[in-house]
Amino acid sequence: MTLDTVSILDGSTFVVSDRRGDLDASPVDNHGLFLEDTRFLSKWILTVSGIRPKTLSVDDQAYYKVQFFEAVTTGTVYVDSHLSVLRRRCITTGFEETIEIENHGSEPVDVEVKLDVAADFADLFEVKDKLAKVGELYRRVVDGALTLGYKRDTFVRETIVKADKKGEIREDGFTFRPKIPAQSSWAVTLDVAARGRRADIEDVERPRPPARVLEASLGRGLTEWVAGAPRLVATWEPMHRIYRRSLVDLAALRFEIGVSPGSLPAAGLPWFMAAFGRDSLLTSFQSLAFVPDMAAATLRGLGALQARTDDPFRDSEPGKILHEIRFGEMTAFEDRPQSPYYGSADSTMLFLILLEEYDRWTGDRSVARELEREARAALNWIDNYGDRDKDGYVEYERRVAKTGLENQCWKDSWDSIAFADGTLAPTPRATCELQGYVYDAKHRAARLAREVWNDPKLADQLDREAEELKQRFNRDFWIEDRGFFALALDGQKRKVDSLTSNIGHLLWSGIAENDKADLCVKHLMSDELFSGWGIRTMASSEGSYNPIGYHVGTVWPHDSSFVAWGLRRYGYRAEAARICRAILEAADLFDGRLPEAFGGYPRSKTGYPVEYPTACSPQAWATGAPLLALRTLLGLDSDGKHLIVDPAIPQPLGRIELLNVPGCWGRMDAFGRAIGASED
Repeated sequence: MTLDTVSILDGSTFVVSDRRGDLDASPVDNHGLFLEDTRFLSKWILTVSGIRPKTLSVDDQAYYKVQFFEAVTTGTVYVDSHLSVLRRRCITTGFEETIEIENHGSEPVDVEVKLDVAADFADLFEVKDKLAKVGELYRRVVDGALTLGYKRDTFVRETIVKADKKGEIREDGFTFRPKIPAQSSWAVTLDVAARGRRADIEDVERPRPPARVLEASLGRGLTEWVAGAPRLVATWEPMHRIYRRSLVDLAALRFEIGVSPGSLPAAGLPWFMAAFGRDSLLTSFQSLAFVPDMAAATLRGLGALQARTDDPFRDSEPGKILHEIRFGEMTAFEDRPQSPYYGSADSTMLFLILLEEYDRWTGDRSVARELEREARAALNWIDNYGDRDKDGYVEYERRVAKTGLENQCWKDSWDSIAFADGTLAPTPRATCELQGYVYDAKHRAARLAREVWNDPKLADQLDREAEELKQRFNRDFWIEDRGFFALALDGQKRKVDSLTSNIGHLLWSGIAENDKADLCVKHLMSDELFSGWGIRTMASSEGSYNPIGYHVGTVWPHDSSFVAWGLRRYGYRAEAARICRAILEAADLFDGRLPEAFGGYPRSKTGYPVEYPTACSPQAWATGAPLLALRTLLGLDSDGKHLIVDPAIPQPLGRIELLNVPGCWGRMDAFGRAIGASED
């Protein structure tokens, strides 16, 4: 599928352009140079002698650089030009772009190369919600550079643009008028630097490494990252492209948050290029068998930012793991509370789940020892803050209605928690998967208490509490006449009776009793929930169902990957393999990169996965979905000493090999093949 936009990125710095390479932000085109939640460039439009060049091809194989091959043509049926244009762009603390124009003709030619430049300094939330600026925009030309700026009280952001060729510099851009000899070329390199929270005035004035040096460094880092992951050998050829794309996109999304060593994954481009607790934790779980260091960095980073105080504005309570961190203007002036914001009811349990999974998979006890205090604080939050009304279940309700998230589970859009007739459930809401996460987190923390923290009393207590929760949950959430678990208990303790993908997370956690799990599997694999490309977030039989509704009918690849992993936990190998095959085949049709979400239309109707209009891509846990699918297909697990391999691979995926899988065993190989698959 050909996308309308082209992106390059490195952590929280990214550029989104059209396929010409131009940035032309509008209410419908979210183009720009973004850094730390601010758009530092909103217009960057190239014309050559009054003509916008026509794109011939785009080379975006590396996440941190791109090349646009173009021709200057008047648009007839033939390419009627002797001028070609090559635009090379590489990410820096902004970006560097070289524009090279080649004259293929037999005569010299005079050209006017014009670049229109502007910056609106929109906060990412202003871009997303179409909000107006409050402060003052300014422009100036000083010492051969164009400075675009924005000021609101002490909040200042600037973009400085310099060229390595002399030309006319105005407040709205650059103009160059070269004479290009026959069979020759002319080039200009422009450096775009962002001055903001971390790129302050000293960074701008201090000599920066040339883009070629940064490009080489990023290239080496990517090579090392991919080389450190297991090597894939597969007979289904698309698997190689999907696997490499996942590893490369994970590398692109990594960034350092400055409070602990290592890099954790940002949630997704363009809206969520920031630290998100839930997203980073789930992505790290998905990728643990491939790049375990990411999980360690995520745990340390989120542990360092664990809430220590009670702050209603930020939904902060002692022991809680954050939802997100933002650095833009709206956060600085507390128009939004994301600095950090803790409105996530599941991140705290997921922190404990990943901590134990990392410990058992890698055998690296240092992280669990180092984060014992944070883990105990997380356990305390579950019982003393998460369970708001002391009914034995974790529920959520925003504490500041104007700014807090209404839904604080992973389906955090406003309309996601509804009854079967479409009526929204009143808050506070205790969604079913939260209880599963508590069950899993307590059992996992019990093992850590017993084997790492030397606290057998706590271990016994946690195991007992988990089993008591399982008994209560299977009694209180089960809807007997429909044969599945309620989506939630609402503020009046009524069962929210919509059929959703959430029941699959109960299999991942292990909280469902076996007889009830069997009925849930039948629902998950029914035509109402399984689209043929993955599991719908909401069944097509429900009142709120919308195949392009954000959390009420779309397919989210990460959701499907965890459902498949849960099916394997309960022994439903064939069903798990069917889901994995579906999302991998969807990935193939998305050119190897799964988006955040796609339409829930049935496969029999469309024959291809239908794009969701505003899906993030790349997006961290969508990127992690093929990795968890591979782990599921090969049945990879750890008992704390050995790599367990229990493959169940469907046709046409054939034979799959993962060589040098890292873990507490060192490095080992894993193999599996579909029944009837060739050994070749």
